[in-house]
Parts: sequence; structure tokens; C-alpha cells
Amino acid sequence: MKAKSARPPRIPAAEGEGARSLPPLPSDPSLGEGLWNRNFRLFFVARTAALFGDGMIPVALTAGLLGAGRPHSSVGYALAAWMGPLALFVLFGGVLADRFTPRRMMVIADALRLVGASVLAITFATGNPPLWAVYVLSAVAGVGAALFQPGVASTVPRVAPDVQRANAVLRVSEALMTMAGPAFAGMLVGLASAGAVYAANASTFLVSGICLFLMRLAPAAGDEAVRGGFVAELVDGWREFRARSWLWGVIAIWTVYGFTVLGPMLPLTAIEVTEAHGSGTYGVMMAVNGAGSVVGGLLALRLRPRRPLAAGAVALTGVCVNLVALGLGLPVPALAAGQLVAGAAFAFWLVMWSTTVQTHVPPEALNRLHAYDVAGSLLMLAAGRALAGPVADRLGAPEVLLAGAVINLLVVAVLLVARPISRLERIA
Repeated sequence: MKAKSARPPRIPAAEGEGARSLPPLPSDPSLGEGLWNRNFRLFFVARTAALFGDGMIPVALTAGLLGAGRPHSSVGYALAAWMGPLALFVLFGGVLADRFTPRRMMVIADALRLVGASVLAITFATGNPPLWAVYVLSAVAGVGAALFQPGVASTVPRVAPDVQRANAVLRVSEALMTMAGPAFAGMLVGLASAGAVYAANASTFLVSGICLFLMRLAPAAGDEAVRGGFVAELVDGWREFRARSWLWGVIAIWTVYGFTVLGPMLPLTAIEVTEAHGSGTYGVMMAVNGAGSVVGGLLALRLRPRRPLAAGAVALTGVCVNLVALGLGLPVPALAAGQLVAGAAFAFWLVMWSTTVQTHVPPEALNRLHAYDVAGSLLMLAAGRALAGPVADRLGAPEVLLAGAVINLLVVAVLLVARPISRLERIA
């Protein structure tokens, strides 16, 4: 008998590139129960809890390290120790999710992050932990995030009959948790300590892991596929990534956008608003941006554009409002309006993009392809944030922000001119 090939079967290319795109097929009977079926409820609680916990980490690190008399640079190094492993290992997380199922890898990732956060809680509560221990445990959390993140994209179509609506609901939850997590952490630091914040952070990963463990998903088409070696699957994922011009086109454009616009925007916003109006006003601006994200998510619940990437690209013009307001040093009400519009615009784009990827990419390749998206975005965002300060010192922060507004418009134009991107139609 002829032996089976160890190489994964070729995945059909995207529509217009040799074969018709294959959307993920509902494989779970619970999908017939509507959006808020049992599996989606559990997934929603898991994501909400984990995002709430993620929002606590910068506050916990800052309060814990500075409260222990550590230098300001230690906070940046600790955050880098978290983001570095996430960016480096997320590609491997995509392959592992395809090999061992996304749910299993997400549960393992939550267990890993639970252990790391628990140890940090104990060390901060009992004394002054050595910096190397904080860096190592932060790196453990980053590896956990790298194992977790790729599986999110492929899980949504398996738990929700309406993928766009599910992404919009999750985006609204993310925006709310982005505001609630830091606020809760700040309150807890004032009442107790950084150790208490890490204890609360650990509990969110426990809740997330339990909810994911309780999910009961029917087998997907790719779960039992014959697979090759680890490196072979990584290479095969790259081959499938290149086969979809709309996918690699957006990500290529996004690397430039992240490096030149999104990366510098956050640190320069903090600098400009804080220096002109104080740190309290900056906190309010971030809350307004989060409220804008809620608005964008709610709009994505109702609007069903036939060409979602084109509609999302048009929405991104709203980011220019924020960049211009900051660059011109407008009064606080205008800055707030810019933050609201930018938050809504970016949230709407993210829902359109996530839904497009989840419905046009076959499930057996989705984890690996999503990992390429996450890795590229993180690396260029980090580089843009790191270089924002030196470039602004040389050219001026207003000039960098206004140049970002021009680049933003050029990016939107390229997204709309590129036919594989702008003409890609929604799959119901």
C-alpha cells in the first residue's frame, strides 16, 4: 500500500488566484442556537477576563518596580521582555495551534500565564524581587501570549454563526476592558500593593482557562489532517500566506502604517497631551479613545458592507482627525473629538479585517496565517514606538504627527487602489 505523504494537503488559494476561497464551515451543532450559544458565552467570558487581566500588567509593573526603588528604565525593559517573546514565538504558536488544536494550546497558554502571574504576585507581596526574576517571568507571560493569540482567530468561526457580529461584540468588550483593567489596577495598588494586582491578574487567567476547557467543539476539518514536520508546516504556512495577495498586501501595507503612524502615535500622544494639559487630561483622552472603540464596534454590529476591506480603509481616514488635532495643538475638546473618531475608525477596521480573514482563509491554515499577521504588526509597532522619541526630538513631535496624517491618507489610497484588497467581497 502506498504510504501517505507527511506534507499537509495543499490549501486552495484565495478567490481570483487559482481557486475559490473556502470559508470556515460551521462544525458545531450549537451554532444553530444563535450568537450567544454556550460555546460563544464561554469564549466571550474567557476573552473578556484575559483582556481585563492584560490591562493590569503595565500598572502592576510600574507600581511594583518603581515602588521598590528600581529605575524607570526597568519598567521599559520588563515590558520589552513581555513583547519580545510574543513577537518571536507567535509564528510557532500558529503551527502548534494547527497541530494540537487552538483550544488546547489556549488552555496551556493560560496555565503558563497563571503560573507566571502567581509567582510575581508572591514575590512582590513578600519583598523586593530581583530584576532578573521579573524579566524572566514577564518573558514567560509573553510566551504564553504567543501560544494563545493565534488560536483566537480560528476559534471565533467555530463558536459563532455570525462571524462579523461576534468580532464586533468582542471588540466592544476589548475596548471596555482596556479602560477597566488599568483603572481597577490603579485602585488596587492604592488600596493594597502591586502583589495584589498580580494576584488579580492570575485569577483572570484561571477564569479564562476554565472557560476554554469547558468549551465543547465538534471536530473541525483540519483537526485530523496528516501533518508534516514543524519546519515543513511553518514553510507551508508561508507558502499559503504568499498565495493570497489581498492578505499579504494588507499586511505589507500595515507594516509601513504601523511603523510610521500607529507606532509613533501612542508615545507622541502621551508626550504632547501630558506636557500641554497634564497627565490627568491624558488619562481622559485614553478613556475617550476607548469609548470611540466601543462606538466603532457597535457600528460594525449594524453595518454589513459588501466589500469590508474597502469600507474599513475608508474608515481609517478618521485616524487623520486625531493626528491633525494633536499636531496642531488644538484645545482639549478638539483633542477629545479626535480621540473619539480615531478609536471608532480603528475599531471598525479591525472588525472588518478580522472577519475577512476568518471567513476567507480555510480553518486548517488560519492559525498559521493569523500568526504572520500578529508577528508583523507587533514588530513594526514596537519599532515605531521605539524610534518615535528620537525622531520627534530631531524633527519635532507636531511635524511627525502631521506627517503621519499624510501617510495615513496615502495608506488608505493604496488600500483602495489595490484591486485584490478593495474588491474582495464579504462572505455571508
